[in-house]
Order: sequence, then C-alpha cells, then structure tokens
Amino acid sequence: MFKTTRRKIIALIMAVLILLFLGALGVIYGSSYYEVSARNREMLARYAELYSLKHQPGQELPSDRGEGPPPEHRPSDEAHAFQVSTFYSVALSQEGEVLETDNDGMSVYSDEELAETAKEIAVGAKAEGIKERLIYLREEKDGYTLVAFMDNTIIQESITTLFRYTLLFGSVLIVLLFFLSVYMAGRIVRPLENIYAKQKRFIIDAGHELKTPVSAINVNAEILARENGGSQWLANIRHENRRMGELVTQLLDLARAENVKPRREDIDFSRLVLEELLPFESVAFEKGIALHGDISEHIFIVGDGGQLKQLVSILLDNAVDHCSGGKKVSVVLKKENGQALLTVINDGKEIPKKEQSEIFERFYRIDPARSGEEGHYGLGLSIAKEIAAGHRSRIHVRCYEGKVEFSIRLSLKK
Repeated sequence: MFKTTRRKIIALIMAVLILLFLGALGVIYGSSYYEVSARNREMLARYAELYSLKHQPGQELPSDRGEGPPPEHRPSDEAHAFQVSTFYSVALSQEGEVLETDNDGMSVYSDEELAETAKEIAVGAKAEGIKERLIYLREEKDGYTLVAFMDNTIIQESITTLFRYTLLFGSVLIVLLFFLSVYMAGRIVRPLENIYAKQKRFIIDAGHELKTPVSAINVNAEILARENGGSQWLANIRHENRRMGELVTQLLDLARAENVKPRREDIDFSRLVLEELLPFESVAFEKGIALHGDISEHIFIVGDGGQLKQLVSILLDNAVDHCSGGKKVSVVLKKENGQALLTVINDGKEIPKKEQSEIFERFYRIDPARSGEEGHYGLGLSIAKEIAAGHRSRIHVRCYEGKVEFSIRLSLKK
C-alpha cells in the first residue's frame, strides 16, 4: 500500500517538474526563435527596400547612402547585425528572365541555384517564408520582381545548439531531482508507515489478548448452563461472546494476511475451489438459493493454500449472503489468457459505482443495519483483498443486469 503511495508521490513530483521544464524550454526556445526570425525578416525587408537594378545594397546601411535616419538614431547592435548578415537576390523580368543576380561574392550557392529557387518563389503563392536554410521575400519593384534571400544557417545552428544544451543540462537536472523526489517521498511516507505498523501491531496484540478472556467467558457460560440450566440472560451472554470471538478471529486473519508473506506451494486450484464449494451447498439450499459450479479441471497454481481457501470461502459467503432476485449463485473457474480466472456471480442489488472500491475497506458495510449480524463485521472482503494482494492480484467487482460479479486472476503454474 505504501509502496503505491510512494510511487504516486514520486510520479506527481516528477510530472510537475517535467511540465515546468518543458514549459520553460518551450517559452525560451519559442521566444528566442520568434525574436530572431522577426529581426531577420525586418533586415530582409530593409534589404529589399534599398535594392535597385543599378545598386545592390549588400551590407550597406541606409545611412551610408545618405538615406533614412542618421546613424545615431539607429541602434548599433541592429546596424552590426545588418552589416554581418549574408544577403542574396535575384531580379526577374515579367517574363521570368533573370535580370540580375547578387550573390554577395559567396560560393555557398551558385547563381544558377539562386535563379532556379527564385523562379519557383516568383510563381508560388507565398511572398515570404523559409526555404531550406534561406529566408526569402518576394517584392514587386518597378517593372520587375525581386526575390531577396538571407542566409539563416548560423542562426539556426545557434538556436539548435541552445536547445540541445538546454535539453541536455535540463535532463541531468531532472535525473537529480528524481533521486531527490525519491528521498522526499520516503520522508513523507515514513511517518505514515510507522503509524500503520503500530496500528497493525496493536490489532495483533489486542486480538491475542482478547482471545483468552473470550475463551474463559465461553467456558464459564457453558458450566453455568449445565449447572443452573438455560436462561435468556445466559443465552445472550453466550451469543455476544460468540460474536466477540468471531470478530477477534477476523481481526487476526486480517493482520495475518497483511503481515505474513504467503507460502509458495503447488496447488490444485480446481480441487481447492470444489472443496470450498461443497459445504456451501447446504447453506444455499436452506436459503432457497441455487448454487451452480462450473469448475474446469487440472488448473494448477502456486500460492498459499490456506489463504486461498479463505479467499474462496469469503467470496462464496459474500455471494450467498447477498443473493436476491433470481436466487442464483454461480462459481466459474477456467483458464483465460494464461491465467486462472475465478468468478463468483450472484443475483443481487447493484452496488453503486462509488461504493465498489469502498466495499474492500475495513468495517465497511453497504447495509449498516446488518452490523455484526451473523458475523458480518465488514472485514471479509478486506481479508480477501489482502490475500489477493499477497498473491500479486486484485479482486474486481462489476454489476450488470441484476447480477453482482467478483473475479480474481491468478498466475498458472509454469
């Protein structure tokens, strides 16, 4: 139980940390990429604005030609970025012929490659965008079409490097935080484990201590009955003492199921279920219930025979006790998907969804009026749940068409 709680705490902490990390990474990467892209588009637009067939601006600022605002009004970092950026351009006539190519004296792209790309962009639907490692802008000039390019290689590599190292160091940090969360989860759960252990120890000790006076009361009540004859008061004492004995026994069974590791022995589960089924036939007959068994033969598992007998008995007792409607209880044991599937079905009132998990809690009863009646203390299904957990399984419950079904899957013997 506490292992599951610890795992949930660790999973919650790690989920929050990973979401925060991915969110921060997305914001940093997205905002950086958006800012750089916007600045590049602005510089490319400025290049296209300064372009003419007689003059290619290259890396020249507007202020260098006596145009635009004076240098002191232009930020120095923006001016530097414009100067060190690499621009290309292709001017095309209305017929699609190349009028002029500005290759910036670089040999990264040939004139033919730039011209071919420019022609594709000129007839395309988008006037701006990114093509491979080039940012492009198409602009209609006086009697010709200008396709301007800006090399985006360095920017892309810088942002990719930033993303890679952020992801790398962030992953290392996440791993360190995982071990920290394991430590913190252990610190959080440990007090609860100690309290729970003390509670179980108290139940075991109290159960053993109570068995002695309960037995003594029972013996003395029997002696009084033989010597003085029966009476209503003596009968009440014996009845309540028997109830107390049953409660103590169930508490000890629950503590044993929680604390004792199940034995590992070969079990003929078919025979075990059949043996537990037979005693309930007379009980079912007295209550007018049809008890039907469909037990497949030669189903062998590995587990604790004593605990599994108790589990089957609890499920059968629960089904017979809560059977109504059609007055029928069915027990089915078969192999399915490489496992032994035990199903106990009874006609009965549907268990509300919100209560289907609560019925396995200690002292929980769907009908509180039956508290303590005929040994019903709300511990049976709790004991069955712990036995199932000790055999690495779970008991499932579902309701359909006026029937209540409890099922459990156990691994077959290999």
